[in-house]
Amino acid sequence: MRILGLDYGSKTVGVAVCDPLGMTAQGLETITRNEENKLRRTLARIGELVQEYQVETIVLGYPKNMDDSIGERARKTEEFRDMLVRRTGLPVVLWDERLTTIEANEILMESGVRREDRKKVIDKVAATLILQSYLASLSKE
Repeated sequence: MRILGLDYGSKTVGVAVCDPLGMTAQGLETITRNEENKLRRTLARIGELVQEYQVETIVLGYPKNMDDSIGERARKTEEFRDMLVRRTGLPVVLWDERLTTIEANEILMESGVRREDRKKVIDKVAATLILQSYLASLSKE
């Protein structure tokens, strides 16, 4: 069972996928776009990855506010989820992503990745953390 993890941002989407056994998440890529609402190519690329990796479920980072409320970014994520469902026909799970970008940045800093290089991979690392958190929740069940 392959699961795709996504960290959806205003100009990028970090992408990760789990191994066939659903044990570990690996970062794949960061999809970039010039404008926030220009999603056609982003959705097409995700569709290609779904086919390539035979994905059965998508886990999408859900950026709730720290007080558990839903803000503008979370609403945009819900809209993106709806687009993904229409495009892929797959179930899309919204997964709490609070603090994953901060954690990703800390991991990259500790690994000695320079600031300008961190920007290129931080969303992919955040997607990996989101997916790994989801996989861990499945193993507890």
